[in-house]
Amino acid sequence: MLRVLIVDDEAPARKRLRKLLDDLEADDLTIVGEAEDGVDALEHLQEDDVDLVFLDIRMPELDGFDVLERLAPDERPVVVFTTAYDAYAVRAFEANAVDYLLKPIGKERLAEAIDRARRLRGSPETRDLNDARLGKLLDWIDARQEQQQELADLDERTFLDQISVPYRDRILIIPTEDLVTAEINEGITRLFVRTDDDRGPNPHLRQHVVSYTLDQLESNLDPDAFMRVHRSSIVHLKHIKEMIPWFSGRYKLIMTGDHEVIASRERSKKLKSRLML
Repeated sequence: MLRVLIVDDEAPARKRLRKLLDDLEADDLTIVGEAEDGVDALEHLQEDDVDLVFLDIRMPELDGFDVLERLAPDERPVVVFTTAYDAYAVRAFEANAVDYLLKPIGKERLAEAIDRARRLRGSPETRDLNDARLGKLLDWIDARQEQQQELADLDERTFLDQISVPYRDRILIIPTEDLVTAEINEGITRLFVRTDDDRGPNPHLRQHVVSYTLDQLESNLDPDAFMRVHRSSIVHLKHIKEMIPWFSGRYKLIMTGDHEVIASRERSKKLKSRLML
């Protein structure tokens, strides 16, 4: 007999899953309880005899991962995650013992998960395999979450659309779209800028010495528009006019105003990729 626990913080989701399980009419399956959050789930798992848990991931208080981390390996039932994660996760783990169901859950897919749960029951070797695969799954999902958080943080960041630079007895406010390159030489950072008077076919660039480091500039300039092509230079991609093959796999970049920048070999490859060459 498979003793099943349903864990989901949304009552409609628990009700739907219970109905799907009932519709399977499996004689060896019985639902022993439902939990509406991670704390409730942990109490059930510690007190009740559960063979299979359908475990939601995103829940208040304790999420699905927190619940599993609080259980000793020999106390863990077979786990089937029920969540709204992307289909790539399902595809990546569909051959593994621990299953992973996307909401809304289909009846056939649910039946497959239960069949896997049946196969996992039995010998200690099988349970050890289950725990090992579960650990791999948790590690993979943690990495995915970190990656998604980094992308979300990047999306939420605001990049500079103008830069202040000292000029004689005043401070100039320069739009970043006019910044052609930022370069460092002998510890001095220089900006090469196109000005309002230099927008003709052969513009001359104005230099400005600033206190910013290239690292500071790189972290605050839009990475979709700017690229560090050498440890000593950042270029605005739209101001690249030509790429001339140079020594040892490097490229010489001809920028707006005929300004020249040498891209390192490794970053030349990335630059060509960025420009789809």
